[in-house]
Amino acid sequence: MIEHKRYIQTPDGYFMVLRQGDDVFARLEALMKEKAVPAASFVGFGFLRQATFGFFDFDDKAYRPKTIENLELANMTGTLAWKDGKPAIHAHGVAADDNFHAFGGHLLALEVGRGSLEIRVSVFPTRLERALDPAIGANVLQL
Repeated sequence: MIEHKRYIQTPDGYFMVLRQGDDVFARLEALMKEKAVPAASFVGFGFLRQATFGFFDFDDKAYRPKTIENLELANMTGTLAWKDGKPAIHAHGVAADDNFHAFGGHLLALEVGRGSLEIRVSVFPTRLERALDPAIGANVLQL
């Protein structure tokens, strides 16, 4: 299999084209580490072999996950920051199956399906961190 280039630099960040089998979050984390991205926002769309959505349960302070296969990602938006020295991704999205039933919410994991997935990463000049907000039990971006 030919190894394809996964991103190019743009005036405000990077443009990524991920391929079948790629772990989307692992590729975003690798970009953050390799290019020392201080923080960023991103948008994307494409084909998914599977997506794991999570609905945050404020009582349990944990995500209730649901994995769905063979989807088209209509939109994904999120932020890239740092937590405890590691990349921290916060993403939400909407994807539809072949019956045009849509699923949406917090994204916990994504694997690219047949075709590709495109992501535009807009880099911020300031490093941003996530920290646990004890009042809600979730990680919140600190400004």
